[in-house]
Amino acid sequence: METVQKILLVITIIGAINWGLIGIMDFDLVASIFGSATFFTKMIYTIVGICGIINIGILMAHLDYKRD
Repeated sequence: METVQKILLVITIIGAINWGLIGIMDFDLVASIFGSATFFTKMIYTIVGICGIINIGILMAHLDYKRD
């Protein structure tokens, strides 16, 4: 399970870097690689979003674990 968590975290970090590039330089790396509003671009965004949601669950589970 730890390996899956690390993979999810890496994908989330990649998404965060992309958002940082959009915010700082108005440059969307995913769209520049796969094209704007293509199936692959939407799939990448969806995967990053799902990984982020799963990471929230992992974070909450770890916080609950530490309280006990």
